[in-house]
Amino acid sequence: MGAVAPPGAGEMQVRRALRHLLTTHWSGRRRFPQPVRKAITAAIREAESAHAAQLRFVVESALDLPHLWRSTTPRERALQLFGELGIWDTAANNGVLIYLLLADRVVEIIADRGIAARVPQSEWESVCRRMEHHFAAARFQEGSLAGIRAVAALLAKHFPGTLGGVNELSDKPVIL
Repeated sequence: MGAVAPPGAGEMQVRRALRHLLTTHWSGRRRFPQPVRKAITAAIREAESAHAAQLRFVVESALDLPHLWRSTTPRERALQLFGELGIWDTAANNGVLIYLLLADRVVEIIADRGIAARVPQSEWESVCRRMEHHFAAARFQEGSLAGIRAVAALLAKHFPGTLGGVNELSDKPVIL
């Protein structure tokens, strides 16, 4: 009997669409209940005391049909949310978005131009892969906190700041 051919692009799109359609809004709330959200808020607050950047943490359970129809990638969606949530609108161009798309099991980090000029993309991608490893094992709190700490370490190294800076963005995670 011959080997099974890997799925084609069309089949991959169908699988992705089914995953997104079957992943409900409540999936994000179930994986990120109130105690986990509070731990994320505290971790962001603590992280921001060590650098001059502003962090936002966003979890999206699944993309809606128009995004699926256009084959929106997790990176494209993260960039869209970066703008919609005003993360780009900090005084020092120092906003950072940590975005998790549950249905695709993918993490993206988007840094504003003030930070992106200093931190190589490969360093952000390394943090994303570590977080995805935790999330694949259903360790959502551990993965989130590990990611926030890793981002904070990069920011403290490349974008140090002074204590007591203005908090321009909410520290609370957004669950979509």
